Amino acid sequence: MLKAATRLSGITNKRFQRSLKSFDDLGTSLIIRRNGSSFGAAVEAAEKMVQPGTSNKFDPFSMVSAEMGVLAKHISSLIGSGHPVLNRVASYYFEAEGKNVRPLIVLLLSKALASIPESERTRIIIDQYDVNTQPEFKGTPKAFSFAGANPLDSITPLKVLHGINPKIILNPLSGPMIGQEDYVEKDKKNGILPKQRRLAEITEMIHTASLLHDDVIDFADSRRGRDSGNIAFSNKMAILAGDFLLGRASVSLGRLRNSEVVELMSTAIANLVEGEFMQLKNTVLQPDTRFIENATEIKTIPEPTGKVPVKVHEYSINGTKASISHEDNVNAAFEYYLHKTYLKTASLMSKSSRSTAILAGCQEDMVDNCYQFGRNLGLCFQIVDDMLDYTTTAELLGKPAGADLKLGLATAPVLYAWRERPELGPMIARKFSNPGDVEIAKIAVDETQGVEKTRKLAEKYRNDALHNLRQLPESDARSALELLTNSVLTRSK
Repeated sequence: MLKAATRLSGITNKRFQRSLKSFDDLGTSLIIRRNGSSFGAAVEAAEKMVQPGTSNKFDPFSMVSAEMGVLAKHISSLIGSGHPVLNRVASYYFEAEGKNVRPLIVLLLSKALASIPESERTRIIIDQYDVNTQPEFKGTPKAFSFAGANPLDSITPLKVLHGINPKIILNPLSGPMIGQEDYVEKDKKNGILPKQRRLAEITEMIHTASLLHDDVIDFADSRRGRDSGNIAFSNKMAILAGDFLLGRASVSLGRLRNSEVVELMSTAIANLVEGEFMQLKNTVLQPDTRFIENATEIKTIPEPTGKVPVKVHEYSINGTKASISHEDNVNAAFEYYLHKTYLKTASLMSKSSRSTAILAGCQEDMVDNCYQFGRNLGLCFQIVDDMLDYTTTAELLGKPAGADLKLGLATAPVLYAWRERPELGPMIARKFSNPGDVEIAKIAVDETQGVEKTRKLAEKYRNDALHNLRQLPESDARSALELLTNSVLTRSK
């Protein structure tokens, strides 16, 4: 019915088409309460979308278009350097059109949480002041007197931060937020707190830093439809620019003056590195941690001196080969894969979502629920990404397609194939390095419906994320988050 109405209306908007496909995929998995307001909101959204000349008020991007429209501009005010080349490299990925899913989640979730009455959000004092006019909270102990201060003001003296005459400003450590005055009224209307908006910017900075590093590690040659940072500038400059972005993000993070949020987001940065190490060295399929496989050689890791305890990775399988069944191996590999996926992708989404709820003053159960929403959505997002590597083209992805097997990565599609084809085990263990391994694995994935099974796994996490969303009060922002969650599953890039 919806598709027929769409053809009659002549609507060709691509974003609408993606949203419509999300409605087709809902089915019973959404467990929509037909007599409830959630179903009514979905029907209302659908009706508005098929009417010519009207816009979808639940469109995720439109709902926070003002904030998203200046995201890159605001970030540029945080990452400027006195060195022009560093400025160029650090801002390179922000110039191209990216998905911007992570800041979008933070902004929409901020708006959705604003629907909870303030009387139910008393976990911390809700900071509703404009960031340029925040007062000190009276009665706060001197040691914590900066807790309610302006997040643009430095905590440490500028002469210490800069290491030079603070009048000679070579970086924006104390610069004003661009266009801040334009957002005083918008923030009040949208229910998005100034610190939540800054959190969205910090989250995108952390993510972009990880992209610069990942492209060096993965020998990538394209990103967002053009040369990757390592190709455009060099490996060394891309790595340094990524480090610089993390440093700038850390400064902005500290100025949120919320130690819990600082702890969460700092842990997310560490998680990105942990996940990358898990991807580089799979200790389930390659349990001998004395060696590292480089592109051209096998390096022996130096023996520990004993001064620092070295813990055996929890995913290492103990026992002899004879005592471990094929099923045990596959299950352990899946557990490893999902944990690695959490660390590399879902951690930043889950911890930024939890931080959003903390800054909103939500109670512990809602804070935990927001964390679980980000976790489930993040797992779904990466699993779909792994699936697209087998099903789409480099032109659509904006980055190399079919790269996972070539990089020796055993993601969900090939792990499902391995469950039915034990002979793939040695190929996975040697990271598909022998001639013909990649081609054999692709055929096995196709013959065992590995992609289809991966889609089912992504659907499971999508449904879990939707369940988390239904714990929030009904609102336009929640409906937009539901559309966004479904679009993650149906995206083509």
